[in-house]
Amino acid sequence: MTDLGHMAWPPAPIRTQRLVLRESAARDRAAFVELFASAEVGAYLGGARGSREELERAAPEVPGRRPGLFVVDLDGAMIGTVTLDQRDPERPGHVRRDAEQTELGYLLLPTAWGHGYAAEACAAVLDWFAGACPGEPVVLCTQTANDRSMRLAAKLGFTEVERFEEFNAEQWFGVWLPAATDT
Repeated sequence: MTDLGHMAWPPAPIRTQRLVLRESAARDRAAFVELFASAEVGAYLGGARGSREELERAAPEVPGRRPGLFVVDLDGAMIGTVTLDQRDPERPGHVRRDAEQTELGYLLLPTAWGHGYAAEACAAVLDWFAGACPGEPVVLCTQTANDRSMRLAAKLGFTEVERFEEFNAEQWFGVWLPAATDT
């Protein structure tokens, strides 16, 4: 995997039909707190990351500003995030044992669920990644109990590699391969 920390970051905002994928800004702080305090958002991730009060105290002025994190913006307001991170080599689930792998992650506020925003945002990030890192696969891991995430993985074109037990739950691990292009 190409280390996103060595790439020019952030890239120019990515625009889709309804969304803008951009770097985080100070105006996103309240949405980050809401996202991480939500028990619904954390249902398949071990729960909320803390109480709203704890997160308010701990959140930096501009949370989430790092290579690989895109804010999902709808009409000027943050509704979630899409991330590209290096998968921890110690965790189960790999397509190549001898190489680092890029893992796709996404979190949306519950008010944004059910509108296709996650699919639109993730597809745009995958397209951007395919241009920035040609030929590199992307992996995704989700609990099999998370029906929404399983449907999104299929819609995005991820194919199952394996299933395993982690965090006391069955996990689905898949890979997305960029389409080959003629040069």
